Amino acid sequence: MLFSLPPQVLIILVFCLIFALTFHEYGHAYIAHLCGDDTAKMAGRMTLNPIVHLDFFGGLMVLIAGFGYARPVPVNPGNYRIRNADFYIASAGPMMNLLLGLGASFLHSFLVQNNLILLAGVPVLDPLKLFIFINFNLCLFNLIPLGPLDGNSVFPHFLPSDLRRRFQNWNYRYGSQTLIGLVILSLLLPGFSAFSWISSISISMTNGLL
Repeated sequence: MLFSLPPQVLIILVFCLIFALTFHEYGHAYIAHLCGDDTAKMAGRMTLNPIVHLDFFGGLMVLIAGFGYARPVPVNPGNYRIRNADFYIASAGPMMNLLLGLGASFLHSFLVQNNLILLAGVPVLDPLKLFIFINFNLCLFNLIPLGPLDGNSVFPHFLPSDLRRRFQNWNYRYGSQTLIGLVILSLLLPGFSAFSWISSISISMTNGLL
């Protein structure tokens, strides 16, 4: 549970999460706009104002379990002007987190190479590393093809048409329950985590880039 972290680390974590989740949802809204759907824009969601994007329970889940979500961006498929718009819109959120993580890793390397460990007297390398890890974590978690996660609209595009329809029907009926069940089991069963692979990969990516 992340609440067990020292208060100063928890504060940095909260700011990192707010930043990462805000850009994640902005990515969805902006790509939807490019695809012809201004539903999110008209709802005030094509913005970097975190207040309109954050979901209380989704954010709380991140602090408790290490993964979570923000308020889903509203879309209207009837407005799409390009083929496979749902794929591009769903991919935009995780891609935004991936780009943030990569960008922050380049900044981290630049600061280390120039011995800029402190900026205005404030240590920056550890918070930056945490920011990188969080973005990779959010990218991977949201690509899981279950329930309302972005992977539900990304993964099916790599399947044959018949298998795609069968998967989408299954996910519509059981995806959310499966995801919630895995989260509950991960929280209640000692030593079990259905999502530990996410943090493992994120740590490997972070350490590999720094």
